[in-house]
Amino acid sequence: MSTRKLILAALFCGLLIVIAGGVKLFQTVRDGNEVLLLALGESVTLSDMTVRVDGVRITSDRTLVDVALVGVEDASAIDGWRLLAGGKISEPVSLPVGFGTECVTAKRDVESVCTVAFPVSQGTRTVAYIRAGEQRQWATNTHP
Repeated sequence: MSTRKLILAALFCGLLIVIAGGVKLFQTVRDGNEVLLLALGESVTLSDMTVRVDGVRITSDRTLVDVALVGVEDASAIDGWRLLAGGKISEPVSLPVGFGTECVTAKRDVESVCTVAFPVSQGTRTVAYIRAGEQRQWATNTHP
């Protein structure tokens, strides 16, 4: 094969890649996926668990999130909670003594109200709960 034919084939392949990228970009822009931010106090059911975020408190070394869960007997009440703040996702840490009720297990028919602790955080905070491949988020409207 001559050099000229190889160059033309490379240009043709490059043009196809640019067209495919443009089509994908157009599909992404038209994608209707929206992130729904719930307000504090709103309940949502994910799979078989109903959860709610009631409030957020900031201490010198922790971000404390008051939550409520009901729906699955003896399921871990701490699993699935995340905090997005300052561009970082944090997982729960130990709850300091005297700052609320520790999240242990959920109940099927009785609402478990407890406090999830996260590392200290800066900026706008969003609390997320993940269960069975679904995720919901609460806007906390708390800054610094």
